[in-house]
Amino acid sequence: MKKYNFLSVILLGIALNSCNETKNIQNSVFSIDNSKFKLQYTPNDALDINIINSNSKTIDSIVFYVNDKKIASNKGNTPFKLDFKDQKLGFLNVKAIVFFEGQNSEATSSVELVSNIQPKLLKYTIVNTYPHDNAAYTQGLEFYRDTLYEGTGNGAGNGTGIKGISSLRKTNYKTGEVYKKVELADQYFGEGITILNNKVYQLTWQNNEGYVYNADTFKKEKTMPYFKKMEGWGLVNDGTHLYMTDSSETIHILNPETFKPIDQIQVYSLNSKVAAVNELEWVNGKIYGNVYQKDAIAVINPKNGAVEAIINLADLKKKITQLPDTDVLNGIAYNPKTKTIFVTGKNWDKMFEIKITE
Repeated sequence: MKKYNFLSVILLGIALNSCNETKNIQNSVFSIDNSKFKLQYTPNDALDINIINSNSKTIDSIVFYVNDKKIASNKGNTPFKLDFKDQKLGFLNVKAIVFFEGQNSEATSSVELVSNIQPKLLKYTIVNTYPHDNAAYTQGLEFYRDTLYEGTGNGAGNGTGIKGISSLRKTNYKTGEVYKKVELADQYFGEGITILNNKVYQLTWQNNEGYVYNADTFKKEKTMPYFKKMEGWGLVNDGTHLYMTDSSETIHILNPETFKPIDQIQVYSLNSKVAAVNELEWVNGKIYGNVYQKDAIAVINPKNGAVEAIINLADLKKKITQLPDTDVLNGIAYNPKTKTIFVTGKNWDKMFEIKITE
């Protein structure tokens, strides 16, 4: 039986039914011996990969791949030790191309790599409380040149039950005043935003496309289709690449010029996936992510997907006005000038400036 981190279960709503099967696709010539494979491994582990040569062929060399990336090449049928310390979490597809007697043949298997980090529970203190437009169904929040940018979806607000319009906004975070706003057409549901190289990137939920605006004028410069059919949720950048969530445990790493995938990470808390990662923020080299329907933020290592810490913000919802349309916590913006984090929620009437401590 798995040993679950119940703090993560409660605060992040992690999926306890993650698949743990080890696959071995038999090849007519060779196969990977997975008879001693475990269901899950951690970055501290290593795995011996042996090729079964049932037909006693003369093997010249074997090239090994993990998730289609070449990692080693051995002469003859020499076992290969796969070290997991630099691998990303999730299912790893192991492939061996065996060269023999002027031919080559492929053998494959897979294993699941999970986190070995016990997430820390971080504390916070409220530095300031500011007004927030409770008609704003917050989907994205980010500071750029001391100004707060916000992306909203088609949520209802002001207790009227009337659906609002998706928008992109520049706001005065101290007063709640909206300096500039552009609205999306009714059929487009706005999602996460991020700003890179003076361009605002905005996702849509189910329209399978994102938009690029000039950060100063809000003039739309480009419409970029997603690289596959999926939902758009959260968005952030590391100064070079975009990081996008899609309702699952996957964070896609994208080229900002093309919106094409470069890589991805899978979010894990110990040995379980964390699905529904939503709005994102880049803070001191880590990804801070809201988990949808949970009043908590996961602090994620962008190199491998491990949740390293959790911030429980459940008490904040007690400090806002409970209107009929008040929805979940969503919205994280790091202000590098004050080194504080601003958080709010969908149709919340307040935004909180908080300081994080261990």
